[in-house]
Amino acid sequence: MLFDRQTIKWKLFIYYSLLFAIFTLLIILYQNKREHHYKIVELETKLNEYTDLTNRFIENYAVFQDKKFSRLDSLKRIFPSDKIRITVIDFEGNVLYDNTVSDYLHLANHKERPEFQKSLFSEFGENIRHSETTNQDYMYYAKSYKNYVVRAAVIYNNEIKAFLKTERIFIYFFILLFLIFGLLLRYIANHIGDSIAKLKDFAVKIRRNESIDPDNDTKFSNDELGFISHEIIQLYQQLRKTKTELVLEKEKLISHLFVLREGVAFFSSSKEAILNNSHFIFYINIISEETTISVDKIFLSEKFREINKFIDQTIADGNPLQPHEPPRMEYSIQKDGYNFHIQCIIFPDKSFEILISDQTQLMRRSIMKQQITSNISHELKTPISSVKGYLETVLNNPGLEPHKLLYFIEKAYNQSERLTQLVNDISLLNKIEEYSELYIREKVLINEVISDAIESFSDQIRQKAIQVECDVDENLTVNANHSLIFSIFRNLMENAVNYGGENITISITKYHEDNTFLYFSFSDNGPGVEEEHLSRLFERFYRVDSGRSRKEGGTGLGLAIVKNAVISFKGEISARKRKGGGLEFLFSLPR
Repeated sequence: MLFDRQTIKWKLFIYYSLLFAIFTLLIILYQNKREHHYKIVELETKLNEYTDLTNRFIENYAVFQDKKFSRLDSLKRIFPSDKIRITVIDFEGNVLYDNTVSDYLHLANHKERPEFQKSLFSEFGENIRHSETTNQDYMYYAKSYKNYVVRAAVIYNNEIKAFLKTERIFIYFFILLFLIFGLLLRYIANHIGDSIAKLKDFAVKIRRNESIDPDNDTKFSNDELGFISHEIIQLYQQLRKTKTELVLEKEKLISHLFVLREGVAFFSSSKEAILNNSHFIFYINIISEETTISVDKIFLSEKFREINKFIDQTIADGNPLQPHEPPRMEYSIQKDGYNFHIQCIIFPDKSFEILISDQTQLMRRSIMKQQITSNISHELKTPISSVKGYLETVLNNPGLEPHKLLYFIEKAYNQSERLTQLVNDISLLNKIEEYSELYIREKVLINEVISDAIESFSDQIRQKAIQVECDVDENLTVNANHSLIFSIFRNLMENAVNYGGENITISITKYHEDNTFLYFSFSDNGPGVEEEHLSRLFERFYRVDSGRSRKEGGTGLGLAIVKNAVISFKGEISARKRKGGGLEFLFSLPR
């Protein structure tokens, strides 16, 4: 028994020593990594100060607007230029400035540089690599700003490597600590071994029915309870780690939802909204006919009756749901020329997901690309032919009476004005599509823009006895470009004034908002348009009534400009028949 007792003590000592050795090694590795990370963060913080200082200089002196990046050379008096490299890059990867290269405008495109790519999708991007331009190794730090990326780099030489190298003194400290704890572990092992040996003796005595001494045989130490407590703590730490991982996965899922083009929403088993993105709100407002509908009220809409019935039946069924084969339902909805694909998936805990996909966009783009060239050619040909015809009449009839001559000249002038407007609209459309990211963003007062748009058509509004109702907060602003926002409301107002008829009411309201967008409705109670035309209203040169449109002076590009301007702000727009008659436009603008 004495030998067994010593064996147990030895085993406990070996086990505890191994465990502590592993623990010590992990602490050393962790401390080494932590110190290395701390020094990298310290270096990155310094580089971040350089990028922020460069950005403030560019903004304060309007360097980006004036395109005079050579002004940044004055920063060389502040920066240690022989060690710090500053580069300014636009979002297309073109180098706008580099303080270490004189001919920086002819540098290769930096779009594929790792640190540049990271900075576009993260708070910053970093990388250590060899520079083909200067033939030196750098530690790069890139940060994205409003219109460009500023990259700071330090030469990755022996001095930097020595700075990043961790101190070793703490390793010797932990080795000494390990030896000290080894002695303590030996004492603890002996102590625990004695407790186990005493427990063994107690068990043997019970098996042999020997007498038990209450004063000696039933008194055990608290070592085992301490061990159990340690195990409970370990379990808690594991659960906490699992919870942290779940939170991170949830954040990834949320971030993914808000970059999807599909509308996605999650609901509890009681049909309460848990999470949804902005596309989901936009799509359900198109499908339903209520602009004030909230996410968890879609189950009251007739358009979602089928999916509501499927959810009720599945949740009411007492059978357990299989996680690898969750119940699902898919169907399509056609509304105002749009084609939406609806999908519902019910999870084992009876919560569910609804996914709405717009299936019409790809088809529209394909058709639009085919028609753009022919439409532009046709629309330009009409006023040109008219001008040519009127002028030929004047040239071929030199004896025309003055009033007839004036008539033909005025007709030719009107057609040239229409041609000018057409070219201007085409130019504006191209600018929005190709250079929308260059438009300056600012806080725009919506009420002020609406007032300017109404003033542009004040004469027509008075002549046609049109009433304009605006239900928008006086101080409501959007983060956008003033010129493009004015184009949106001006073209919508022009469309309503020209084609809505007389004695109508134009209504402008903000009907919803979330953390990202404000949602507006622009409607009139005029004759409206047939449902078959709704999905094509935003196409270039599309006219519901070609003859009437030309008579009213429209170019056929007003609503196309509106749509492209809204899309340039990452918003969405749609048209639908208004309840009670008329036409309604729903669109979103950034907060």
